[in-house]
Amino acid sequence: MTAALTSATAEAGAPPPPPRGSSRIAWLLLTPGLAYLVLFFVAPVAVLLLTSLYERVPDGPVGATRPALRWENYTDALVTYAPQFGRSFLYAFIATVLALAIGYPLAYVIAVRCRNRPLLQGLLLVLVIAPFFTSFILRTIAWKQILADESLVVAVLKTISLLPDDARLTATPTAVVAGLTYNFLPFMTLPIYANLERLDLRLIEAGEDLYANPAETFRRVTLPLSMPGIVAGSLLTFIPAAGDYVNSALLGTASTAMIGNVIDSRFFRVVDYPTAAALSVLLMAAILLLVAAYVRRSGTDDLL
Repeated sequence: MTAALTSATAEAGAPPPPPRGSSRIAWLLLTPGLAYLVLFFVAPVAVLLLTSLYERVPDGPVGATRPALRWENYTDALVTYAPQFGRSFLYAFIATVLALAIGYPLAYVIAVRCRNRPLLQGLLLVLVIAPFFTSFILRTIAWKQILADESLVVAVLKTISLLPDDARLTATPTAVVAGLTYNFLPFMTLPIYANLERLDLRLIEAGEDLYANPAETFRRVTLPLSMPGIVAGSLLTFIPAAGDYVNSALLGTASTAMIGNVIDSRFFRVVDYPTAAALSVLLMAAILLLVAAYVRRSGTDDLL
């Protein structure tokens, strides 16, 4: 009977039905990945949500909490630390724009202009990836030395009058944004490069054959085709930059503190777990909403 059904289905042009055991095998293969997601993503997020609704025990030991379904944790955290939220998203946005302005031309040169020069292309790719070979903290400390008051960079800027004599770069928002831009620049460059690497150069040649100048060809051909890479790079840059705390801690001051610094302080110094958890949930929700709006605005809904 099964053989006859399979034969009839094949004669009708439809694919034969999958074997009965194939679905079981598929679920068996998915089990390790699903277990990993549940253990290291779903469970921590669930614990974070529960902790955000706890309340601190007034007269108890340090860090003592109890279940209370205290929704005021969210409103109190948002009202109290609204400046840090705004500062985090502002710094992350500026760093993302700067990384795009620097990373797109770099990715374009590597992927398009150096396509017929594999040695040069490989060398430039190594230079882009090379920062990953060094610790994130060490790279940030290096920027602290580069922007120090006695550094060559500051001396040159003061010599050419781009920086006042009594001004400084360390412990300023400029230093924090510079550190964010540098540390997350590869996350912007590599997705754009991967997208442009697959670009058919004949499309650019066709634009030139249709009497379009290079700027018009870039605007109408190259830029739209590279939009998925721009969106992916922007997300990979903005999301970690918004929650970063290392750059602000090493390159800034209390006046440049980001929401990551507040969460770190509430968790490990103040030992206020409910507020820290509420801030973490608010940060995740805000980033999720901003990312969804950005992806839909850019016309790449299939990335969601």
